[in-house]
Amino acid sequence: MAQNPTTSAARMTVPVGAGEDRRAAGRALGALSERTARLGGILALTAAVLRALARPPFAWRREFVVAAAGMVRQTFWPIGLTVAIWGFSGPGLQAGNFLLAFGSVDRAGGFMVVSIVREFGTIVVAGIAAGMVGTMLTAELGTRRIRGELDALEVLGVDPVAAIVAPRTLALVVVMATMNVFALILGVAGGYVASVGLLGGTTGAFLESFVANATFVDLAASVLKVALFGLLIGVISSWHGLNAEGGAHGVGAAVNRAVVGSLLAVFVVNLLYTQWFLAAFPQANVLR
Repeated sequence: MAQNPTTSAARMTVPVGAGEDRRAAGRALGALSERTARLGGILALTAAVLRALARPPFAWRREFVVAAAGMVRQTFWPIGLTVAIWGFSGPGLQAGNFLLAFGSVDRAGGFMVVSIVREFGTIVVAGIAAGMVGTMLTAELGTRRIRGELDALEVLGVDPVAAIVAPRTLALVVVMATMNVFALILGVAGGYVASVGLLGGTTGAFLESFVANATFVDLAASVLKVALFGLLIGVISSWHGLNAEGGAHGVGAAVNRAVVGSLLAVFVVNLLYTQWFLAAFPQANVLR
């Protein structure tokens, strides 16, 4: 009996399409499983870091001081200059010109609280810390993992998390919180130069508007948020470094993933934190 060629072709194409669907579903499931495992590993490392920091006799203190000093030298001027320049050009000139069009340039000081203290200043500190300190931490741990140094420490009974990761993560938290205050001062100073020096505002009006809108809650919330960013960057960067594999290429890939993961976590937490802050302190929505 002759076979219908159309029927035969249909029978051949259906399994092929079904196979492609199964492979696509398998790849999606594998990617989801990998991301879930990565998140679980980062959460487990976070718990291990907190346990190491809380466990006497606090042998991490010397490493913490050394790491913190190095981070301050590395990030002091990049953070300060970046925030100062943006404070001058962003909320200073751009927002200042907008306020000038409505005859309200004297309100520029209050706008600095919203743009620099609450939002952009913290993002700049986190971005520079992730790009400079986070990459260095990932590269160092990844290189040690590839060379087998971390395995050697474990054989000698030294916990790499307690000896290396925990003190450097704490140093990142403390340094970022401190640099945040420094960055806020320079950012507001940059906005002041633009508003008063170029747009014709007055020092008295700028300071009055800034003081009327800036509260201790704004500063405390800003410092707390940046400290949380430091914890995220430290743990995420460390996890990628500890799990690096594949030689120098693997270390480079781990650094890239660490930066992307850190910035993504910062943006998500910033969004959630801002919504919580505005809900908990509704008076912050009012520009006085």
